[in-house]
Amino acid sequence: DAHAHFEESIARYDPQRHNGLTFVYGQDPGVMSHAHETWALWLRGYADQALTRARAALTLAQESGFLINEAIAYHFLALTHQFRREQQAAQQAAAAEVAISTEQGFPFWHAMGMITQGGALLAQGQEQEGLALMRQGIEAHRTTGAEIGNTYWIALLAEGYGKTGQAEEGLATLTLALQTMRKNDERWWEAELHRLKGELTLQQQFKVQGSTLKVENPHSAFSNPQSEAEACFLKAIEIAKRQQAKSLELRATMSLARLWQSQGKTAEAHKLLSEIYGWFTEGFDTKDLQEAQALLAELATA
Repeated sequence: DAHAHFEESIARYDPQRHNGLTFVYGQDPGVMSHAHETWALWLRGYADQALTRARAALTLAQESGFLINEAIAYHFLALTHQFRREQQAAQQAAAAEVAISTEQGFPFWHAMGMITQGGALLAQGQEQEGLALMRQGIEAHRTTGAEIGNTYWIALLAEGYGKTGQAEEGLATLTLALQTMRKNDERWWEAELHRLKGELTLQQQFKVQGSTLKVENPHSAFSNPQSEAEACFLKAIEIAKRQQAKSLELRATMSLARLWQSQGKTAEAHKLLSEIYGWFTEGFDTKDLQEAQALLAELATA
């Protein structure tokens, strides 16, 4: 539904007639329609179209003559690269957003640029610098009085804690993200919150490193966390299906397939993953789809 509205807005937008609306609303409706549509496109499973839209938003913003539009466009370009797990590109776009926002005094966009940049740095191995920048950005975002986006930012921080081996801190932060989601009814990242909860639960119990799950005895006294994680993954898949968020459905299915693989349920895992992977028609150069293809190959030969 969101995608349809953005397409209608883009079709109706005329730069010559509507450029001045930046004075009225603080942002250009054409830039914002292109930018926000990147979310709808990526979530629906169209990673390449999302990147095309993000780049078009930046071009439109640069042509508008308003630096606020340029800061916004860089923000959504950074997010699109982050969704696609292209961390260096995300970092560069976020750095441009921060630079413009610092120069022009845009605290809202400056804060979000810091968080995105921090997440990208962390994903590239600069863990302490990345976490520090994310925490600083989240605090700066909070001081603006803004609520929109908080669910995603807090979840990104929780994921960051998981990547640095701090599963307990990650779970505590994720609890805050879920509370924030319910308070603000901001549910576009809901499926991912439950998937991350499952991953952190497993990591806490089995000391998982990276994305590789190692369970020596799935029927040991620690089977409870596996059941809890499985429930989280299944809930994430159900929510993603309901929201038609194919990219998040793929991530949740990957997590469940890895868990089933560790339990010896390779046939079930392969069937489940092959169904969602077979839906996609683009984005095959993104890490999510590359990892899904590799896992399918592993499961097929198990």
